[in-house]
Amino acid sequence: MEAATHGADHFAELRRHAGDEHPLPEPLVAELRALLGDRLATTRQVREHHGTDISSYPVTPPDAVAHARSTEEVVAIVGLCARHGVPMIPFGVGTSVEGHVLATRGGVCIDLSQMNRVLEVNASDQDARVEPGATRKQLNAHLRDTGLFFPIDPGADATLGGMASTRASGTNAVRYGTMRENVLGATVVLADGRVIRTGGRARKSAAGYDLTRLFVGAEGTLGVITELTLRLYAIPEGMSAAVCAFPTVAAAVDSVIEAIQCGIPIARVELLDALTVGAINRYSKLELREAPTLWYEFHGTPRGVEEQATQMQEIARSHGGLDFAWATRPEERSRLWQARHDAYFACLQLRKGSRMIATDVCVPISRLAECIALTQEDIAKASMPIPLFGHVGDGNFHLMILVDPDSQADCEEAWELNTRLVRRALAMGGTCTGEHGIGLGKREFLVEEFGEGAVGLMRELKATLDPANLLNPGKVV
Repeated sequence: MEAATHGADHFAELRRHAGDEHPLPEPLVAELRALLGDRLATTRQVREHHGTDISSYPVTPPDAVAHARSTEEVVAIVGLCARHGVPMIPFGVGTSVEGHVLATRGGVCIDLSQMNRVLEVNASDQDARVEPGATRKQLNAHLRDTGLFFPIDPGADATLGGMASTRASGTNAVRYGTMRENVLGATVVLADGRVIRTGGRARKSAAGYDLTRLFVGAEGTLGVITELTLRLYAIPEGMSAAVCAFPTVAAAVDSVIEAIQCGIPIARVELLDALTVGAINRYSKLELREAPTLWYEFHGTPRGVEEQATQMQEIARSHGGLDFAWATRPEERSRLWQARHDAYFACLQLRKGSRMIATDVCVPISRLAECIALTQEDIAKASMPIPLFGHVGDGNFHLMILVDPDSQADCEEAWELNTRLVRRALAMGGTCTGEHGIGLGKREFLVEEFGEGAVGLMRELKATLDPANLLNPGKVV
């Protein structure tokens, strides 16, 4: 309850100060203008766009937006801001959900969206070098004729730099892993303007500290990523997708646990509760049974995919699965998965004018059914609609708590529910965030998850790399 109240109070504090101005030093503005010309924006509309993500937090704009086009320009921007003691917030396209891009202390937003080139593709070695503003869809379109693809799919068409910064994953993580496993190296501009390169193209290395993993998931608090080397994969020869309804969420989860224990290499398996399926039906014009539902995808050879799907269908039936429906043509699969990716927008329609407070726990898969069942008891008592969906193949699920952003009571209730869920997950050996990151919303749970010793070391790392606390201050630690 204490952490929940703190979370709601923090939200209210942000709302009170969201419109505060932090005038930049005039010499800094003049120097940035000389460097960037009209790529330095100070209009309120542009600033508000860059002080917004898809969370329920109020708009918290920076004082200026600097659109960079090269590592050299990022170095210059960082150097100028550091000299004047002005905070800096790296920005991709603003699809994060934990307030990562909010300028809570003002400063300069470094917009990296114009650094969006695919610099190099090494088809033989299955890797690519990209700038941080390139999006996952852009990269996959570029790879279309190579027989390769980049599998990390968080749903939104996020920038690859943003995905690396939040250690994103999504629907394919059960087979292909997260950004942690798929970033081979990075170029990073540090708070003092130094440029370092981490990792490389070799598939394994025992050379020194693993600096790449230090910056993957650091949420822009330790440096600004300006280049990434990514692992690619061969496009599967065979692919199929299916949906299957179940009598209960527990039955659906138990079927996934059995499938994984049997060694079925599912590429994607998503759980949606009945409320979410109903919202998707209305939003995406589908006609699915409004019951707890699993969405599957299988990758491999045509014969292998058929065998996997047959095994999964038998397991699903043994757990009461109904209406096992296939989508084998590419356009059918795309429509099905686009509807899943649109679940956020579909669920917002359940309460007009609402904003989302998202939860993001992940537990060992053996505890998933228990964790969801206890969470459903909380949902049944809640005063607002709360859809549940997630990536059950790796134990990660989300609640989308639909709050009136102007209601303190709504926010307090949501934070209380989130706190119970996080502590439940931690007690089961899980984590407070499987993929969204810490941002503003999960800072209070880090000590509960790792202990003061580990979090203290994180603070020391932050102080060493960013002693003036200018890189995305107020986030993570």
